[in-house]
Amino acid sequence: MIVAAALPLVAEYGAAVTTSQIARAAGIGEATIFRAFKDKDEVLDACVREAVSTDHVLRELASVSLDEPLAARLTEAAEALRAHMERIGTVVGSLHASGHLRGRGREPGPVTPEAGAKADGPPEDPRARSVAALRQAVTELIEPDRDAFRLPPEKVAGAFLGLLFTRLPSPVSEADAPLTSEELIAVLLHGTLTHPGNDT
Repeated sequence: MIVAAALPLVAEYGAAVTTSQIARAAGIGEATIFRAFKDKDEVLDACVREAVSTDHVLRELASVSLDEPLAARLTEAAEALRAHMERIGTVVGSLHASGHLRGRGREPGPVTPEAGAKADGPPEDPRARSVAALRQAVTELIEPDRDAFRLPPEKVAGAFLGLLFTRLPSPVSEADAPLTSEELIAVLLHGTLTHPGNDT
């Protein structure tokens, strides 16, 4: 409850948010915060953990109906994952800009397919496990249409996540802007050729 109330405030104010603001948002007394957390830094750290956690987005992916057409399933998945990434960027970016995450060791970064890459064996760290869980969730959305692909669903899921998480640093024109969810799914399923299969 405290972290849920704090997240939007942290996104807006960064480390400048006060425990009294958080208490008002949570509808509790300020002293209650300090019964659950040692200090404000612990609250902020809990907010970062919640922001980067994939639990919420995995639930959203699991709720996508497999009865929907493949393109619709993947579009829903893309929207859920983009919202997840935006939340991470907003919370972590706000805290970093206000100095909270500087000098505190490795900062939590966005979950990307490369973060889960390992030659063999299970992923070794929490970020890698999160990536593996996301890839598995997308694979399950693709699995009903396995026979329609030239590649295994696991590889298609990896390609989907790779396309989704590709970002140009600072788009300066419309041509540089990230693919919309619909464009991304069209590229994934049909490529970029007007007539797929015809080399030019």
